[in-house]
Amino acid sequence: MARTASIERVTKETQIRLSLNIDGTGEGKICTSVPFLDHMLNLFARHGLFDMQVEAKGDIDIDFHHTVEDIGIVLGDAFRQALGDKKGIRRYGNSVVPMDETLAGVTVDLSGRPFLAYDVDLPKVKIGDFDVELVREFFAAFTNNCGLNLHVRLMYGDNVHHIVEACFKAFARAMDEATRVDERIKGVMSTKGLL
Repeated sequence: MARTASIERVTKETQIRLSLNIDGTGEGKICTSVPFLDHMLNLFARHGLFDMQVEAKGDIDIDFHHTVEDIGIVLGDAFRQALGDKKGIRRYGNSVVPMDETLAGVTVDLSGRPFLAYDVDLPKVKIGDFDVELVREFFAAFTNNCGLNLHVRLMYGDNVHHIVEACFKAFARAMDEATRVDERIKGVMSTKGLL
């Protein structure tokens, strides 16, 4: 069974087309008009071994907020759709990733119960034109629309670019682990019988 999803979302603020193949090879074709987000989504695809195509246009003349948040919404929804009933998946994933002086960890639970714990204290600065406070907005939108429990934690780091990149790489690897099918699992990984 193909674990894929294609979504088109059009609002007065953004137009987004996204396709996802969870069982991919890490091919990303990303064009969001937000260069730093393109970089993060490309490395998310690569490190999670997800095939993703994202094409987005938004009111970036105002700022990047709507575009970043709405892409988080659509990508979270795509994972939720592609996972279907979640039978056979490992459910939990964890990864700790270094990026030079930085160490960041992400833990996920594809429980169906959205919750974000974001322990990444960043100054209100920009990376290029990108406001780093939008990273949390992306993760919150993804969490609520995928229906997962997501914990993002910065252990240490100084360079803001390295910090955000380590978080996205750890997120990718944790999602890869949690979405993997394990032939030993019958039904879903829950004593309730439902996720």
